Formats: sequence, C-alpha cells, structure tokens
Amino acid sequence: MTTFNHQDGQHIEIDHANIYYEQQGNQEGPALVLLHGGFGDIETFNSITPRLGRNYRLIGIDSRGQGKSTLGPSPLTYKRIQQDVEAVVRHLSIEHFSLIGHSDGGIAALRIAAANTLPLDKLVTIGAHWALKADDPTRGLYTEVTAESWREMFPQSYEHYQALNPAPDFEQLALALRALWLDSSADGYPNEAVRDISADLLVVRGDEDILVSRTHAVELTDRVLNARLLNIPFANHSPQEDRPDWLTPVLEAFLAD
Repeated sequence: MTTFNHQDGQHIEIDHANIYYEQQGNQEGPALVLLHGGFGDIETFNSITPRLGRNYRLIGIDSRGQGKSTLGPSPLTYKRIQQDVEAVVRHLSIEHFSLIGHSDGGIAALRIAAANTLPLDKLVTIGAHWALKADDPTRGLYTEVTAESWREMFPQSYEHYQALNPAPDFEQLALALRALWLDSSADGYPNEAVRDISADLLVVRGDEDILVSRTHAVELTDRVLNARLLNIPFANHSPQEDRPDWLTPVLEAFLAD
C-alpha cells in the first residue's frame, strides 16, 4: 500500500530551513506533488495515496515548521511556501508535474500556478481560499487560534507534530500560522492573480466546510479559464480524509483527462 511514512524521505536546505520531502508510488509515472494544510503534514493525504500511487510518482512536501520540516528564521508566508516548493521541484529536476494542495497547500499552489514559472500541467485545490477579504468571517476564526486552543481541539495533531518535528516549538508555529492566515500583503493570498492560471484547475470543496464558502469556491472557478468545481456533500474542510472514496475517482479522472 502506498502511503507517506516520514521514513523514506530526505531533507533539502532552503534559506536556513530544512524542508522534508518524500517520494512514494509509481516512480515511473507522472509526477504528482502534494501540499498539506496548516498544522498538518504529508500523512494527511494517506487516505487517497494508495490509489493515486498506482499510476503516479507521488512527492509529498512538509511545509516549513510542520511535519519533519524546520521553521527557519524567515516569516512564514504563502510566498515563502511557494518558493520552497519551487526549490524542491527544481532540485528533483522534474520536467512536468501536477499538484494537489489542501487548505494552506492549496493557497500556495494557486500562487505557483499563477506565476507560470514551473511546468505545471494540472492543479487541484481542496478547501483553499484564493483571497480573504477584510470582512470575511473566517478572519475572526483565525484570530482566535492559539497553541493552547489547537491542542485542546486537536490533541492528536499536536502529539503527531511533537513526535515528528526535529525542532518542535508549537507556540512559535501557532503564531506563524495565524500570521500566515491573516496576511493581507502581496506575499499572502494570490487574489486576482488567479486569473493568470493556465494549468487545468479542479476546485474541490466539502459542502460542510466552515472556512471556505460555496460562493468563494464558485468565485475561484469562475476566474480561471476552463476550471471545474467539485462540491462534495457531507464532507468537511478535509474531504480527502472525510470522503476519500468519493473524491479519489474524480481526482483520477481529472488527472488522466
């Protein structure tokens, strides 16, 4: 069974941080990069990797400060995550690839696709904002997130981080992620730059996602030429974990189209 295990990977030093990446699946197949969400790591994709790994060379990247990657001294921004991913792709000399990004990973993926500097074929975003307006109610939810509140709500997430990270500092990570989510600068959300995306795009949203609204997902889909929208009923912010049996066949069809 193809899954990420945080044992078979390697680190690459990028701007004073050690970024962990791991390759699984069919090493002769097309490259498929996976980017996880905040407070997560590459193992959050393990509900969909067994099927995807049959045909694709899976490359999972732990974002700065998360999983087995260190945070480093640089501020954590979506541009910084974008640059880290670009560095890993170039390090591996990947000629063409597709990209699946969940939440924060999806936002960074939108920036990568909008920049059009890498040979990106297809892009899937799951539960990802393309913008976050000043009056978006999600901002209020992000403002309330602290290390303590996250530990209380998601103790398994905290324990997994503590077990994996080579330089754990959960307080610092929580502060960095909250700043990332609330960032209104040019280093943050891609905003209208998503109109520059030329890769095929599949926008995925769980219909019970309290962070990304249905309207927001439609707005993203409408801004990108030939984009497709998949709104999954009875699924939350992480449909790859919540409804993998419904999501995976659509991913396979989209990636193979």
